Amino acid sequence: MNTMMKLVNFLRASSALQHRLLRSFLTEVSADFDDLLLHNNVRWLSKGKVLERFWAIRNELKQFLSQQKSAKAKLFLEFLHDPEKMEAVAFLTDMTAHMNDLNVKLQGEGSTVCELISAVRAFQRKLEVYKDDLQEELLHFPKLLEQTKEKDAHQKHITFVEKMMENFRTRFEDFILGKQILLCIENPFLVRNMREFTSEANQVFPWIQAAALQSELIDLQENITLRETQCDVITLWTKMVTAANFPHLRRMAVYILTMFGSTYRCESAFSKMNFIKNQYRSRLTNEHMHQCVSLAITPFQPRFETVAKETRGHFSH
Repeated sequence: MNTMMKLVNFLRASSALQHRLLRSFLTEVSADFDDLLLHNNVRWLSKGKVLERFWAIRNELKQFLSQQKSAKAKLFLEFLHDPEKMEAVAFLTDMTAHMNDLNVKLQGEGSTVCELISAVRAFQRKLEVYKDDLQEELLHFPKLLEQTKEKDAHQKHITFVEKMMENFRTRFEDFILGKQILLCIENPFLVRNMREFTSEANQVFPWIQAAALQSELIDLQENITLRETQCDVITLWTKMVTAANFPHLRRMAVYILTMFGSTYRCESAFSKMNFIKNQYRSRLTNEHMHQCVSLAITPFQPRFETVAKETRGHFSH
């Protein structure tokens, strides 16, 4: 990966003249893209996008480097002609694409912790499939298959996937929300194993009474009105399921749905704040900053017509 980043920086950022020549060359040969992408640690999809763009125009880059006379260009050209190293690049391109798919699912507004942990657990299962696939048909690694033209076992890549599996297992082993709890939040009508459900709930929420929780869940499942209601998870637990009829279930659901599953909102708030606090607003006070950020990140839309009707104008005499 480090060599790849150095190669991209050499072609794209080492010289303005060389960058212009590269873009002109890629346009002349009708490449799929007319430029490379620069890697940026701040942008969370950057590595995958850089590798994907590089792989699409790798043959054109070989032609361009072969026309260069510098020592660095010759070293990078040798790198591109090395089958073993290009096999590693192909594997990383496929693997980072899978990681980017997961990252996209973990970001965005309105995602609950149930959806996020489901995406993570699904990816953990996919890693097991990827590990087996590396020893078989390479269905999930099209670029690696294109590079190797073989379906033999790739032990180095298998070891890499095994380390990822262990990393995910270690990172998320302390997550205490069980499958039955997540199922209850997503769709309480599908919960069948009452004993396992109450056991998981007691581990997370010691204040829950198992008998009352089971009774409330049965009452909810047999409620025809709630069963036939078509709404999202947030609406179901905040508006349809009332605290008067289902106190334990609703309290548990509110606890889980208000968990912050990602840093999306925090990062979004910082981005809005940086946009508001620019060089042209030097007299912006902390109080005004707080008010502007609150307006920028709130999901509520003002009812301008109602506000305008309630406002009375003061005319001078």
